[in-house]
Amino acid sequence: MPRRRTLGTKKKIALLVGAASVAGGGAFVMASTSNATPPAPATRSAQDSSVCQGLATALGNNQRFIEDQRANPDAQSAARIANREAVVEEIRRKQEASGCAVGESAQDSPTAQPPQAGQEAGGQGGEQAAGEQAGQQVCNGSTVTLSGEGGAPAASSNQFPVGTRLKVTNLDNDKSTTVEVTSVSGSCALLNNAAFEQVREPGKFLIRRALIEKVG
Repeated sequence: MPRRRTLGTKKKIALLVGAASVAGGGAFVMASTSNATPPAPATRSAQDSSVCQGLATALGNNQRFIEDQRANPDAQSAARIANREAVVEEIRRKQEASGCAVGESAQDSPTAQPPQAGQEAGGQGGEQAAGEQAGQQVCNGSTVTLSGEGGAPAASSNQFPVGTRLKVTNLDNDKSTTVEVTSVSGSCALLNNAAFEQVREPGKFLIRRALIEKVG
């Protein structure tokens, strides 16, 4: 009758320790996998995207307007600030939805723009006094973005009084809109949502090559 081979005590202990190590290693791998957090989605800065740059410029303009109103308050400042704070929050939401760095802001910075045919800086024929003929080119070299405000097509400005009519042309798609200045902002010419939609390029929140004319 064949004899059964029995394992010695030391071999049994070694096998048990090995099995426990394998099981423990598997548990460690599973725990590490289950606790791993997915990488956060990459955000784009204003330098990476024209969408982000437009939103950053709009945010900066509105923040500057709020600062100006707080530094030089009048009877309507509180209402203006409350309105623009709501606009700031809307722009932040658009930054998040567009994958931009939320809260990144930039002030409206002019970019070089060659004069149009028949037009020189400051209008046709050089400097003109306020109130002269329509078609005077203004805000030379300025980019144009949106204020985030609702309502009928309109503009806001830190240079032109309420009631001034401005014609804004997007030179990248030749679309134009003529709107009335209805409020003050921190930019030479800032379009509200409805006016910006009339001249924007799809998916863009900034007009880099803009022709702005005072027409009334």
